[in-house]
Parts: sequence; structure tokens; C-alpha cells
Amino acid sequence: MTRFVVARLLSSVAVFLAITLFVFLAFFVLPAEQGPRQRGGLAGNIFIRDTYWQHGSMAHQYGHYVWHFVRYGDLGSSYVNREAVTDRLWRAAPVTLSLVLGGVVFWLLISIPLGVLSALRPRSLLDRGSMFFVMIGLSAHPVWLSLLLGYLLGYRWPIFPKAGYCEMFGPTSSCGGPVQWGYHLVLPWLVFGLLNAALYTMMIRASVLEAMNEDYVRTARAKGASDVRVVRKHVARNVLLPLVTMLGMNIGVALGGVIFIEAVFGLPGLGGMFRTSILQRDLPVTAGIVMFMTIAIILLNLVVDLVYAMLDPRIQATKSIPVDDPAPAAATPRAAELQLPA
Repeated sequence: MTRFVVARLLSSVAVFLAITLFVFLAFFVLPAEQGPRQRGGLAGNIFIRDTYWQHGSMAHQYGHYVWHFVRYGDLGSSYVNREAVTDRLWRAAPVTLSLVLGGVVFWLLISIPLGVLSALRPRSLLDRGSMFFVMIGLSAHPVWLSLLLGYLLGYRWPIFPKAGYCEMFGPTSSCGGPVQWGYHLVLPWLVFGLLNAALYTMMIRASVLEAMNEDYVRTARAKGASDVRVVRKHVARNVLLPLVTMLGMNIGVALGGVIFIEAVFGLPGLGGMFRTSILQRDLPVTAGIVMFMTIAIILLNLVVDLVYAMLDPRIQATKSIPVDDPAPAAATPRAAELQLPA
């Protein structure tokens, strides 16, 4: 287990260095050395950079960039208002993380029961209805679904707020607290969950159908075990392994839809800040968001690998058997008896 953890940590560090090199080259080396036009009456374009990017070779500048980020958490300052990028990230990151984590809970609560029930009753009305739901979820765009649910549940039938965000702790306005925070995020959670639950429903259904055809499941059902017991004791573990893997892989992809969802519902998260920084050509803020998302995905994949190793110890790194070792089958007298004569 120790070797497995060390190997995953080293691979995560290698991916981190590769991504930081790409971000440094893409945002601070390839663009022309000019910043945006200032709005305070100054004529012309003024180039703004931090002091550790001004001198030395490109390798020296990259080393300073990584060192300042790792040691001080320094990602530079915004071209627009000279505010530290990390300060803006710390304000916007909780909003995006709240949306993503709540959406994950929503799509798991939808996809797991729907996928299991569809597999237990194949070609039934529930199964056909779930496939219809899957097609809609895979085809819908985040903006369309956000506007539709916002109109139906926020305007036509005002059950939830149409837009806005309330702080959970230390509110600076009258809208705040855990209740108002969750109340304003129900619609974004529902949109984020529906967009991703469709794919997971189809995956869970296929995994349960495959596991139900295994010999040990047939034996358990022949002994009189109910469907609930078979799924809980024999099928759930085999379905959980690919579910954990897909969860780690798809959260990073699903973050792309956060930009549209936050824009429609007016959430002050990383998605809206990323869109604004691109329009303003604010390179340090854009690069900081890319770095933050990258590190979050790396840490998430590391956690998924460790959880996967705990669920299935067979994937842990093991010592390989030398080629010149005797065959394990001939190590026991019973195996020797079964060998054919020469």
C-alpha cells in the first residue's frame, strides 16, 4: 500500500509540473508583453508584471513562478485592479465548490436508484422511461436547462429563487445563513445534477445487468435471496468500483458546465470570474483559475485512486514474479497429479 501511495504522489507531482509549465508558457510567454488599456485616463497600453518575471532566462522565470506559488501561494495580481489573484480565488472558490459538491449529491441520488431499478426490471416502463431521461440529459445544454428550470420553478411557479447567492457563514447582507444558502442553490444543484445523472444512470444500469448474470449472483438467487439482498451483498461492490472511477474523471469535465450555470443564476463563482477575465484579457486571473481547477482535479484523482485501492486491493502495486521461477501449479502434489505424462 505504501508503494502504491508513493507512486500516485509522484505521478501527481509530475502532472502538476507539466500543467504549471503549460500555464506559464501559454499565459505569460506566448502573449505579447502588453497589458490591457487602463481606464484611469492613462493613454496607451501599460505592461504590468510581477518583479520575479522581469529578469533572467525563461527557465529561471518558470522556477520563480512555481516557487512563489508553492511557498507563498502567489499567482500575481490582476491587470484590471491590481488585486491579488489568490484573494479573488478564495472568495469565488467556495461558491463553485458548493455548486459542484451539491450537484454531485443530486446526480448520485438520481442515478443510483434509477439505474439499479432499471436493471432489475429490464424492458419495463420504468426502464424505457429512464432511457428517455438519459437521452434528454445527454442532449441538453446547461444554458437551456438552466433557463427552462429557472422559468418553470422560479418564475411560473415561484418555488425557488430565480437567481442570486447567499453566504452560508458570516453574511454581509440580509440574505445569509445555511437555510437561505441552500434555498438559493437548489435550482443550480438540480441543473448540474440532471446534466450528469443521465450518463451515470446508463453506466449503473449496464454494470448491474452485467453483474446479475454472474454465476455467484445466480447461485445466491437460487438459494432464495431477494433482489435487495443480492444487490446489497453481491452487486453493489462491483458497481461501486467503476462508479468511483467515473466520478473522479467526470467531475473535472463537468466543471465546464459550471460557467454556464453560474452565468444564468448569477452566482459569484469561478465560472463567472473566468468568463469576465477572458473578456477583459486579464491573464493572471485566467491563469490562476486554470491553476486552481487543475490542482483540484489532481487532488480529486489522487483521492479516487486511494479510495479505489481501499475498495479493491488487487490494483495495488505488487512484486512481479520472475520469469525463471518454477510454475506455481506444480508446487503442490495435487497439481503434479493433474499434469499430463510426457
